[in-house]
Amino acid sequence: MKLKALLVDDEINIVRNLQKVLPWESIGFSSVETTSDGQKALAYVIDHDPDLILCDIRMPNLDGLGFLQKLNDLGKDCLVIMLTGYQDFDYVRTALKYGARDYILKPINYEDLENVVTKLAEEMMEKHAEQVREQKKWHSVMNLAYEKLLHDVLLDYTNVSARQFLFNDEHFLEELEYTLILVDLDEYSHISRNWNEKERKLRNFALRNVLQDALSNDGLNYAVLQTREGEWCVLIQHQKGISPSDLDQVKIWSDKLQDAVHRHVKLHVSLGIYPRHVSMNELADAYKKMQRALHLSPEKMQILVLEEQMGTNELNYSMWGLIEEIVSALKMRDQSKMDQAFSELNQTLKAISEQSVLRVEQILHFLILHLVREMKEINVLSDEEESVLWTKLERSISVKDLMENIHQLIHTSMNTRINRKPSDTFMLSAKEYMNKNLASDFGVEEIADYIGISCSYFSLLFKQQFGETFLEYLTRQRIELAKSILLMSDKSITQIGKMVGYAERRYFTRVFLKFTGMTPTEYREKRE
Repeated sequence: MKLKALLVDDEINIVRNLQKVLPWESIGFSSVETTSDGQKALAYVIDHDPDLILCDIRMPNLDGLGFLQKLNDLGKDCLVIMLTGYQDFDYVRTALKYGARDYILKPINYEDLENVVTKLAEEMMEKHAEQVREQKKWHSVMNLAYEKLLHDVLLDYTNVSARQFLFNDEHFLEELEYTLILVDLDEYSHISRNWNEKERKLRNFALRNVLQDALSNDGLNYAVLQTREGEWCVLIQHQKGISPSDLDQVKIWSDKLQDAVHRHVKLHVSLGIYPRHVSMNELADAYKKMQRALHLSPEKMQILVLEEQMGTNELNYSMWGLIEEIVSALKMRDQSKMDQAFSELNQTLKAISEQSVLRVEQILHFLILHLVREMKEINVLSDEEESVLWTKLERSISVKDLMENIHQLIHTSMNTRINRKPSDTFMLSAKEYMNKNLASDFGVEEIADYIGISCSYFSLLFKQQFGETFLEYLTRQRIELAKSILLMSDKSITQIGKMVGYAERRYFTRVFLKFTGMTPTEYREKRE
């Protein structure tokens, strides 16, 4: 940050000396302007907002005290040093009362003045730096709140009006609309079976960062939300009525996203594009439609533009509704709702099978994949159970076999949910939140608020569940992730630090050294 100064005195020799004698640039000032009276100084302040003003008390037109009063009336945030003679000391007391920060007696001792100006310059720069830090922190908090809102709306957990209090302008959200691009990991079942938890966490984290960076040079305001394991939504924000939908442009963005994932993470993804902009209240419906269309398409590494008339068949509409009922019952641990929805689904599938047995098998495969991913999101399916399930599916040929696997899947999930303690659920939600937000600056308050319990209760449960404090656990997770990225990528130490939540390289290095016994650079050199 560079500062601006204004020198105000009707004695031309004094302002020239002040301008030349003090080492303004080395102190931190980029410009030092002069004027001869308070009226001209006031006009300059209105137009240029100087940070520091050196002002004589006795001047024509508008003296120093009158200038100070008008400066206060304007509410300008600048520091003022008064220049005065011994005979004006009573004026000095009044000037200090009006908000002057200090005074210098004439004839001026330039060494004393330099010390005062240097001290005030350091104070102003530190204040600015603190404001920047606070703005970044507030911006980060608001981004987290906004992305949490988008995530909840997308998954139909809430509606816009229920969370309107997060924003100053109650009409703000109504003025936005979004381009929705769904990104889905190809061969999810194969990849999920062959990766352990650490590998999955690292790949999901890396892939989200790649998606976040892929469009960073396109001047877009967008969010990348992981909706579940192996699936992300890219929501590109637009002002309603200003930017018309341009499918060709969206396809270009989608190509960039797909190519970036392949180049940087060595994975293949398919993308689904919703054909028009949608409001926030339409996001959940658009997401579900896009998800169904993309998952039922046999192609890999594709970019699919949804045809909005898809899914209007009455039987299909009923079937998708029942699938959502099953997922909802699974999350709510509602066995009766589950049984009813499953019974109705059986009837619907029989009706569809009269048209196409192959179509029924496609739908059932999608349903199993859909349920597995939902169960992974709510932590009711272990890696071992998932591996057994994929093995069974490889041998499942008939519709009957597939239905039996769905029954077993639901039975396992419901029993797990019913037997889980509320405290376990809280901590699983906390763990999920932490894993998804390792790069963000958050603390106990944010995560306790996210899961809806007090900070003290959260800290108690966390220590009981994980055997270490929240900060110890979070730091260890970040360092473990950093270790993997150091060995897998050529990103700089600073970039990796930011990826795992440390904005300053020196602090990241210090924490890394404490946990591993070596610096990030030394750790990376191990792979050489």
